[in-house]
Amino acid sequence: MPRMPTTSLPTFRPALAADVPAIVALVESAYRGDSGRLGWTTESDLLDGRRTNVDGVAELLQQADSIVLLAERDGELLACCHVERQGEAGYFGMFAVNPLLQNGGIGKALLAEAERHAREHWQCLAMRMTVIEQRAELIAWYERRGYQRTGEFRPFPYGDERFGIPRRDDLRFEWLVKTLAGGAA
Repeated sequence: MPRMPTTSLPTFRPALAADVPAIVALVESAYRGDSGRLGWTTESDLLDGRRTNVDGVAELLQQADSIVLLAERDGELLACCHVERQGEAGYFGMFAVNPLLQNGGIGKALLAEAERHAREHWQCLAMRMTVIEQRAELIAWYERRGYQRTGEFRPFPYGDERFGIPRRDDLRFEWLVKTLAGGAA
């Protein structure tokens, strides 16, 4: 699959309200439909429907102890993620990298920036996330970055189309956790 060359590291910044439509377009392109199949992180074989929407992303920007981080290069949006403080842990989600740029180190750099933000701004001791259990390749990617499977599961919200329209009936989320430097999970 084609990859666009990367020439420099991205810069990071918090998202603003004006960024919401571009964030939604990026997330949809990475997770749903044919565009998602250009990268390796697609959920297209598991879910149909939308991954997010303008109202949902705008709401994340308004929440206390919540940030949507953007990775950009020369003004182009490359990747995004949502980080939220939940007690002594950060919660990492809505992670999307332009499908044509996946496997180029942008996601790894953004994940590290999200961890740094949680640790330095909120003094979080750990980062937690949920990943659809059937996403073995993605879980392995997180494990290579220090995340551990917890064996804790959360049911998939069947019937709530805000999370997508399931293409199978055995989906569930697994919690992953990583201790951040200087703390204990």
